[in-house]
Amino acid sequence: MIAAIGSRISRVFERTAPDPFVLAILLTAVTAAAALLFGDFASKPADESRAGYLLTQWRSDSGLWALIGFGMQMCLVLVTGHALAEARPIKRALHSIAAIPRDARTATAMVAFVACVTGLLNWGLALVVGATLAREVARSLEARGVRAHYPLLAAAGYAGLLVWHGGLSGSAPITMTTEAGAARVLNDPGLLERIGGPVPLGETLASPMNLVVSGGLALLVPLVFALLVPRDGAGELRPVTDYRPLESEPETRPENGTRPASIPEHLARSRVLAWGLAAAFGLAFFSSAAGKSLGSIGLNDVNALMLMLGLALHASSASYARAAEDGARGCAGIILQFPLYAGIAAMLKTSGLVAMFARGAAELPSWALEPGMFFLSGVVNFFVPSGGGQWGIQGPIALEAAAAAGTDPGRMIMAVAYGDQLTNMLQPFWALPLLAITGVKAREIVGYTAVVMLAAAAWMLLGLAVM
Repeated sequence: MIAAIGSRISRVFERTAPDPFVLAILLTAVTAAAALLFGDFASKPADESRAGYLLTQWRSDSGLWALIGFGMQMCLVLVTGHALAEARPIKRALHSIAAIPRDARTATAMVAFVACVTGLLNWGLALVVGATLAREVARSLEARGVRAHYPLLAAAGYAGLLVWHGGLSGSAPITMTTEAGAARVLNDPGLLERIGGPVPLGETLASPMNLVVSGGLALLVPLVFALLVPRDGAGELRPVTDYRPLESEPETRPENGTRPASIPEHLARSRVLAWGLAAAFGLAFFSSAAGKSLGSIGLNDVNALMLMLGLALHASSASYARAAEDGARGCAGIILQFPLYAGIAAMLKTSGLVAMFARGAAELPSWALEPGMFFLSGVVNFFVPSGGGQWGIQGPIALEAAAAAGTDPGRMIMAVAYGDQLTNMLQPFWALPLLAITGVKAREIVGYTAVVMLAAAAWMLLGLAVM
């Protein structure tokens, strides 16, 4: 029954869901209209019109171009992850793992479980691991004559972004562990004092509530994905050959056993140069990561690690560069859409819309405050799909409400974190690397992720209510 429901919902989304770039354009238009109609524009100069001020903030360095650096980081996540997956030792390892499941249901559950576990460790790694494993599992099943639903496998590979904010790289809880980090977000020493100072991880990520909620999600999500797999012969199974997953072109790979014909070719195929640069990236990673927890490792650290491993395993700069060039073909969505979402965030902040929504949620009765912030966070994430950026906007008001109502600030932080990660299953922003690697379209996976999202929402709300 669940598989039939998932198939129907998926068909609806396939007919109605816009492409990610179109969605970003529509969200920009909706945000601009809502800002002009309902925003308070408290910071607007008296002699400037609302429309003029909104346009100025939208196109400013803190608007459209605020995510340029982050966009480059995300492109590197895609490129380095793809290049690493194309290294022969990694491909052999992936083939071995992908050969474990014997049927489509087990395969889909395995991909979702690995994606969830990786997401709880580090969201950057989850983006690459989930997508790459989904692609390789689909190929392995097809090579063995096992029918599988490829878009559903790709959706399972995205599951890490449904659990990440309750894991070791969760932006909101980690930011609030130090006085300096909390002060950057709250920008109000008085509020920090009213909530009792920085919030230790024992009250957020390591709390009994989050251990149950996040640990339960790592089991619930694979189970729901397994139940969504249609029966063999139901006419719904779609093989990987119907798509064009991102992969290295065979003709670009260097011929084996041939000697370099020139000095430039010798240098390009030199192991010394590749391993020397890999050693440099390794030193950069370990010096930066020294003393950090696993969850506080940032995207720059992840990319340095991926560069190190990729160069070391390809063993030549020419081989690595070819694989990276193939990976770069998937960056178009990131390059085009990140500025639009940065502009949306600027309009929401400039107009005061997020603050107005959060103040409204803060006026809810104490028993409804955490669920209210949970749902508000899910809505805000659709327009500002960045955990750290959203916490910077919503965090101060959420904690002000917690202080006023006498609510545990750690629980309020996690309510916002759960809502933020929940609607990743509808918002294709973070799925762009996965879509590039697997070759599927957003509309082909969002129906299935929507079903999983509903099950996850019920589990998160249950945790907030009874733990």
